[in-house]
Amino acid sequence: TVGTGNIAGVATAVFLGGPGALFWMWITALVGMATKYAEAVLAVKYREVDEEGNHVGGPMYYIKNGLGSKWAWLGMAFAIFGAIAGFGIGNTVQSNSIASVMESNFGTPTWVTGLIVMVLVGAVLIGGIRRIGHVAGALVPVMAVSYIVAGLVVLFINAEQIPDAFDLIFTHAFSPVAAEGGFAGAAVWAAIRFGVARGIFSNEAGLGSAPIAHAAAQNKSPVRQGLVAMLGTFIDTIMICSITGLVIITSGVWTSGESGAALTSMAFAQALPGLGNYLVAVSLAIFAFTTIIGWSFYGERCVEYIFGVKSIAPYRVLWILAVPAGAVLHLDFIWLLADTLNAFMAIPNLIALLLL
Repeated sequence: TVGTGNIAGVATAVFLGGPGALFWMWITALVGMATKYAEAVLAVKYREVDEEGNHVGGPMYYIKNGLGSKWAWLGMAFAIFGAIAGFGIGNTVQSNSIASVMESNFGTPTWVTGLIVMVLVGAVLIGGIRRIGHVAGALVPVMAVSYIVAGLVVLFINAEQIPDAFDLIFTHAFSPVAAEGGFAGAAVWAAIRFGVARGIFSNEAGLGSAPIAHAAAQNKSPVRQGLVAMLGTFIDTIMICSITGLVIITSGVWTSGESGAALTSMAFAQALPGLGNYLVAVSLAIFAFTTIIGWSFYGERCVEYIFGVKSIAPYRVLWILAVPAGAVLHLDFIWLLADTLNAFMAIPNLIALLLL
């Protein structure tokens, strides 16, 4: 779950909704911990074993096995939306963020980054070169820890700005923030809308994607798996997103007019010149790459549920081709598409969570 949402997503929320968006992100995480717990408990309780002997589960399975055949249409709706939504949250947003951070830090054209990422993703998914995936998977914890440490160092450097930052966060969670510098100003609804949207984007609570992964766990106890899932939301949003948000606000660059990953890079570079922005660029590239691979698994499980195992290969081809498209498209359009598709995914899942 640690990925672009923690770096680019938080920056987009602050850029569009002002510092108050961070408060609404926290609220989303607290509610999201409960949803994520419920999702993982149901995923383990109602999972199945497929023909290859793997545990498969997720919303479509807990709807089918928990709510019965009269709700089968809801499970099918989730699988359809999940297969499509992955192209937003799990693919194009990720490649777009890698491309923008590579362009702002290293001057690499977006289409070049898009093609390189496409080749690497293709090598893992179609070429079966799992080694790239394993290397990236091993790098994620290292980069996550490095990112947190660097964030704490920046906050130590900007220590005297922290009380003012909290003042801005709590004030603007409930009152509009005026335009200044490159910041266009934001109403309270914008803080709520972008705080909630980016919070959900970062921790995926309620979307129904995470239970697909939790269903594959070796854990026999649904409750214990639920607690693991809940902790993930806490670390992801309450800890890592807060560090990113506070770095951006204490550095003062949130009024610069930059958005997304470029804004986070700028904030880190201000406190750690010549180092901070490169750390953000490398962390983001690795996080986003593993997210693209991880989400392809979620999408594949959804199409497998609808059409069977034979549909996985063509889905992978489409998935790989979408990567360079995301890299060159406009940032605002990409995020809007992702948010809309996320909502379509969340609705059938949340109905099932309430009923079960």
